[in-house]
Amino acid sequence: MKIEGNFNVGGEIVKQDERYVVQDNKLLKNLILSSTRLNPGKETTGHRHEGQEEVYMFMEGTGEMLLDEKRFAVKAGDIVLIEDGVFHRVYNTSDKELYFVCVFDGQRRH
Repeated sequence: MKIEGNFNVGGEIVKQDERYVVQDNKLLKNLILSSTRLNPGKETTGHRHEGQEEVYMFMEGTGEMLLDEKRFAVKAGDIVLIEDGVFHRVYNTSDKELYFVCVFDGQRRH
């Protein structure tokens, strides 16, 4: 499957509230391609996954990310590797939407 256009990875909406819209594309057997559209001034809940790694790719906008105790700026084009068990949270510190894509093991339980 080729994903075209404005970075829309497709899939079903799995979370939606005043903070964000999260979609999971589950077409692959072992991986989930998830996207998050994080509204201005909002942040994700933050969590960790024991026994799991993730890759975050920032597609549009700017903000900050927290990995355990380290908080740093992120922008479109940045890729962040999240190691097993590391707490992570994303903050949209701008006045525009922050859009990022995440790849993780599809066998994981949220």
